[in-house]
Amino acid sequence: MDLSGRKVLVTGASGFIGSHLVEALVRRGCRVRAMLHYDSRAQRNNLELVSPEVLRSIEVMAGDVVDPHFMLRAVEGCDAVFHLAALISIPYSYVAPSAYVQTNVVGTLNVLEACRFHGTPRLVHTSTSECYGTAQYTPIDEDHPLQGQSPYSASKIGADKLVESYFLSFNLPVATLRPFNTFGPRQSARAVIPSILAQLLAGARELRLGDVSPVRDMNFVGNTVDGYVRLAECDAALGKVVNVGTGRGVSIGEIAELAMQVVGRRTPIVTDSQRIRPAGSEVRLLLCNYSRAQELLGWQPGVGLEAGLEQTARFIKDHMELYRPEEYAV
Repeated sequence: MDLSGRKVLVTGASGFIGSHLVEALVRRGCRVRAMLHYDSRAQRNNLELVSPEVLRSIEVMAGDVVDPHFMLRAVEGCDAVFHLAALISIPYSYVAPSAYVQTNVVGTLNVLEACRFHGTPRLVHTSTSECYGTAQYTPIDEDHPLQGQSPYSASKIGADKLVESYFLSFNLPVATLRPFNTFGPRQSARAVIPSILAQLLAGARELRLGDVSPVRDMNFVGNTVDGYVRLAECDAALGKVVNVGTGRGVSIGEIAELAMQVVGRRTPIVTDSQRIRPAGSEVRLLLCNYSRAQELLGWQPGVGLEAGLEQTARFIKDHMELYRPEEYAV
């Protein structure tokens, strides 16, 4: 499928990755319907940070994926749907697991049913590398076992399996992108890289972190967005899960050191107990095998960790009003 000129829906369009995807799809020549979560203040969140030209060219629709009737209206008339809407904070999933089932599982079911009802030609579903849990072998390919080490990851595994069932049961034309740890401009301080950079840029006397030993595969947001677009246009990927990551593992402590180099100041690291995951829930190692993305999509990571950290630091420095570095963002 060539996306150029197509009508596309993006759920979660006002989120970190979603807002970047909206921009990329507009550049690709798509007619974009950007769905965001309704609130009474009509906030557009990260969509407020896209260019005025992009904002003027898109249709903004506020609603909730949990509402099946709304999703039928949202999907109607679209040639492709990119499903990114989700609750994603792991710490908050310990507090409100039912909300994660409703949004991530039931919400995905509603998207699937809406696409099935309307005969939507293409659906791209968003998974997460957290579904793999701590690596049983590395690099992690798409055949790695799934492990629900948090209510968040369990809810995403449930959503992924619903997607698989709709492809096998109803021949729904759907593919699943499984991003490893995406970072970049507009990401909130809920994530570790903006939390580190915001603290450093605010002049914190100490850098408050949780466990610094877990290893992650950090992938710049532009790379992830490129994976979405390529996956939507690849007929051979239908019914498949496709990893996108860099194949480079770095510990949280190493990320902090690189961030200090980018910002140009060193700060002692202290352990903040409230940032520590339950022992059995902490994912110790994530490292991506992206050979399927290379083979099917011609995809590879274009922006590396260091260059991505520099871009992210510049964004945070210019938008410090969006961050509260003195607080722990759940």
